[in-house]
Amino acid sequence: MNRREFIAAGAAAAAAPRLLRGRASVAERPRPSAPQLEWQRDELAMFLHFGVNTFTNREWGDGTESPTIFNPANLDTRQWARAAKAGGFRTLILTAKHHDGFCLWPTRTTMHSVASSPWRGGQGDVLRELVDACRAESLKVGVYVSPWDRNASVYGDSARYNNFYIEQLTELLTGYGPIAEVWFDGANGEGPNGKKQTYDWPRVWGTVRQHQPNAVIFSDAGPDVRWIGNERGVAGTTNWSAVDPSVVPFPGASGDAVMRMLQQGDPNGSAWRPGETDVSIRGGWFYHPAEDARVKSVDDLVGLYFTSVGRNSKLLLNVPPTREGLLGDVDVSRIAGMRAKLDSLFSNNVGAATRTSWRPSAKGGVLDIDLGDTRRFSIADLREDIRQGQTVASYVLEREREGAWQAVCEGTTIGYRKLDRFDAVEARRLRLTIREAVDLPRGVSFSLYA
Repeated sequence: MNRREFIAAGAAAAAAPRLLRGRASVAERPRPSAPQLEWQRDELAMFLHFGVNTFTNREWGDGTESPTIFNPANLDTRQWARAAKAGGFRTLILTAKHHDGFCLWPTRTTMHSVASSPWRGGQGDVLRELVDACRAESLKVGVYVSPWDRNASVYGDSARYNNFYIEQLTELLTGYGPIAEVWFDGANGEGPNGKKQTYDWPRVWGTVRQHQPNAVIFSDAGPDVRWIGNERGVAGTTNWSAVDPSVVPFPGASGDAVMRMLQQGDPNGSAWRPGETDVSIRGGWFYHPAEDARVKSVDDLVGLYFTSVGRNSKLLLNVPPTREGLLGDVDVSRIAGMRAKLDSLFSNNVGAATRTSWRPSAKGGVLDIDLGDTRRFSIADLREDIRQGQTVASYVLEREREGAWQAVCEGTTIGYRKLDRFDAVEARRLRLTIREAVDLPRGVSFSLYA
């Protein structure tokens, strides 16, 4: 094994810790479903913002754009998929419909779609081509379907629009094979004097469950995956996968309590709803020629990996196709460079400890580690076996130096993965102390990298 693992069990159960009184036991605490577990283990997904905004040089269209402007002369979804795969991404999520209402598939619900464009002679289907490309590259597909539709005449007539939206969603969920993730937001941006639309979220989520039972559903309010609360690519340094659903009851809810829940989760939460951290490789979400010189560097992207995946989240990186229908050369180069650097960073686990022992305590426990000889490292990679839930609330990793113990790194939550970077240190003997936990720590593992 690349990671040494310790499991606090047996006699340690008598010392099962509690962060606060009245917590649920390990057996009762929320745990991930099989699709949620697979979703988090994938670590990286790619967002593809593409549509009429690509051709108008805007971020938000107003719904009056003519479909005739959509004509990506060299669209190549296989290039998208190959670039994503080379970067280590497992899922590609397409903006099948953004706020402007233009549909990238030939929907029966409106003529505001690719069917009215000159692309492929009006016979094209971007989602179909993406699905085929992803299947060829053994990748998964997700769809974003904006609830806000600035083109649909029925928007604002809540009952009629909800029927319209469900029909669009059903087309996407039944016509393209397995969909891994369905992405929603609470966008309803008409303003105080605009149209007022009430979304039927229970019906929306039920439609996904009916047609794609293995898909994870993303929105502020889940029900499977939550937004991390910003678009900077930064998850909370404290990040519980459990949440209190009553605090974020619907997508688009606002307030300080909502933002705290999105960023940090809740150690007492009753629902397993891990955070997804979305950010664009460029300044905007759609392609703009003026941003060709503003593509994030390889080091920037590696940093985002540490502040998302390395904080018990998942990274959703937006890489927008150009007007030609291709991912930009610089963008492709940067995500390949990110993968190469990550592979290099995590290529040699110097923490393959020869001897470990676990000492339970009233609050957590201590893992004593003897590496066998002095080794140099600058990254600590800590993980919990989240199949059994998430328990660690505070930890510190220390090294023995000249007979005294010196902190190397410390933090709060671990969850699926916690990555700590620091100036390189040397040590033979270490100890990982779980200082606080909401219940019996189980399946905590560690790796050390130079």
